[in-house]
Amino acid sequence: MQTLLDYIVERVCLLNKIHGKKILYNQQNFDKAYFIRANTFLTRYNLLLQHQGKTIDYAIDCYLQMIADINYETVQFIRTGAYTSKTFDEVNARVYNNPEVMQYYVHGILLSQFLWAHHYNILLFFNSVIKENSTNIHSYLEVGGGHGLYASEAINSIGEKANYHLVDISQSSIDIAKMMIANNKVHYVLSDIFDYNPTTKYDFITMGEVLEHVEQPIHLLKKLFSLLNDDGKVFITVPTNGPTIDHIYLFRNAEEIREVIAASGFKIEKEFSIYSENVSAELAEKYKVSMMYAGVLTK
Repeated sequence: MQTLLDYIVERVCLLNKIHGKKILYNQQNFDKAYFIRANTFLTRYNLLLQHQGKTIDYAIDCYLQMIADINYETVQFIRTGAYTSKTFDEVNARVYNNPEVMQYYVHGILLSQFLWAHHYNILLFFNSVIKENSTNIHSYLEVGGGHGLYASEAINSIGEKANYHLVDISQSSIDIAKMMIANNKVHYVLSDIFDYNPTTKYDFITMGEVLEHVEQPIHLLKKLFSLLNDDGKVFITVPTNGPTIDHIYLFRNAEEIREVIAASGFKIEKEFSIYSENVSAELAEKYKVSMMYAGVLTK
């Protein structure tokens, strides 16, 4: 019986043979747990699409449009050494306030969570961190958790004993997260994180791929520092050399990320990184291949 994941990969291979080969190659290195987790996530996602009057074919088209955008942005990045957008106002006009672009971009990102090997391996690292710390987490905050995957995984590990808050600047993202998480333990807050001032602090804060979307990442990390309990932990992910239509701040390597973390007052307890392509570190540096960095931060 063909699964949703099988169907998606088959369609991508048909519509974009080069990218399809990359996905097939990635899947050769995954275990059975990957396919179970992916199809569980995609089944929930398919219900969301049906609720919106859309199909999985629509989502695949969105994903491939996002890939086309990334390919274009990558060419410009290699040529200039810079992202095409430099300010939040630029990205806001180009993406966030452009419903047509935002629609396909959000759905494209959702599918990437299991079609990109580096995204999935970062998720595995996150799960290991959550499990190690689950007994000490009674309050959990996620910043910018649009697709709901990380919050869902956190709830699975921590259980019902914790309070969960998800803060996002986009109502569309919150609506998607509500349907993907499907758990009434989560409190959703529509807010810029800089305007969010809860009365209590958090034991664990997750912020995946947000630092590159702001002009001053140190200020954002300092805000998280103020929201964290003294013995709490923060989990962040950040790409280096990752040109997309809404990335502003360019981190060229892991050391630049570490410098921003240190300048914000945090210490790094644990870190993990993985390149988006199966190449050596030397080739990745030479050709500016994107790397996904994940860090566990403490005060």
